[in-house]
Amino acid sequence: MTHDAVAIDVLHFALSEPLRPYFTALYLFTITCPPGELIEDTLHPEWATMRLTVRGPPPIACVGAGALEPKWPFVVSGPTSKAIRFGLQQSQIWGLGLQPAGLARYVPIRASDIADTTIEGSTHPAFASLAPLLAIAGEQGVGPEQMAERIERYLLAHKPVRVRQEGAILAVQTALGDQEVASVDELCARAGVGRRSLERLCCRYFGFPPKLLLRRQRFLRSLAQFTLHGRENWSRSLDEQYHDHAHFVHEFREFMGMAPTEYAAMPHPILDRIIVQRLVEHGALSQTNLPTLLRYGNIA
Repeated sequence: MTHDAVAIDVLHFALSEPLRPYFTALYLFTITCPPGELIEDTLHPEWATMRLTVRGPPPIACVGAGALEPKWPFVVSGPTSKAIRFGLQQSQIWGLGLQPAGLARYVPIRASDIADTTIEGSTHPAFASLAPLLAIAGEQGVGPEQMAERIERYLLAHKPVRVRQEGAILAVQTALGDQEVASVDELCARAGVGRRSLERLCCRYFGFPPKLLLRRQRFLRSLAQFTLHGRENWSRSLDEQYHDHAHFVHEFREFMGMAPTEYAAMPHPILDRIIVQRLVEHGALSQTNLPTLLRYGNIA
C-alpha cells in the first residue's frame, strides 16, 4: 500500500508535574487519507493506554497474534508484553497512557486481569471515573491546546483512591527505567519489599511478574538505541544485559512476534512520529540522551 495521499499529524502535550507519576504524555493523532484507506503499524509493548476516537472510525487492532478486529471509540489496552498491531483510517484520536501508579490510583482492577488485551473503556466499570474523557475530548469547536488543558483539568479535579503501596509502586516504576537494575533482588531493594511481596505487587499493578518486566525493559532499551541509531545496526544497539545476538533475537520474537530484520524492514508511518517520546515515557530512554531537537516541546 502506498501512502502518498496520507498525512499524519501528531501533537504531544506534556502533563503538569502532579500528574506525571500517574500518566504518560497526552497525544492527538490526526490521520488524513482517502476514505476507506487503512494505515497499519505495529507498536512495541507498553503500559496501559487509553485511546479516544473523536472523529472517524475507531482503530482496528490486535495484541499479539490474531486478526485485526474493530475496537471502540474509548478503547483501553492493558499493559502489554506483546506487540500491538493496529490500523487507522481517516480519524482523530487522543491517546493517554496510564503508568502503573496511575492504573493503581485511577482504575480499581488488577493489572494482570487486563494485561495483553483490549477492553471498552466506556462500559467497563473499572474505568467509570475516566469514561467522561471521551465526551470531553469530543467537544466541538475547541482547539487542541485548549482541549489538552480541559483533559488535564478533569484529571486534576478527579479524586483518585489512595493506594497503600504507592511508595513501593513508584519505586519499582522508577527502577525499571534504570539500566543498572538487572535483577529481581535489585528491584526488591529499590521497593523495600521481599521477593514474594514484589511478585504480588508487580502482578497486581504492573500486569506481569518482575522477571518479565526486567526482560521487557532490556528489550525496550535495545529498541530505543536502534531507533536513535537510524535503524541501521541491531548489534550496535543491544543492551549490555544480553548474552549475545541470538539471545536478543529470541526475546525480540517473543515480544514482537517477528524477527528484528522483519521489524526493521516494515514501514512505520505512525510509530515513526512518536516512538522516541514513547520510549522515554517507558523508561527505555532518558530525555538527556536525546538529540536537543527531541528534548523539548511537541514532537509533531
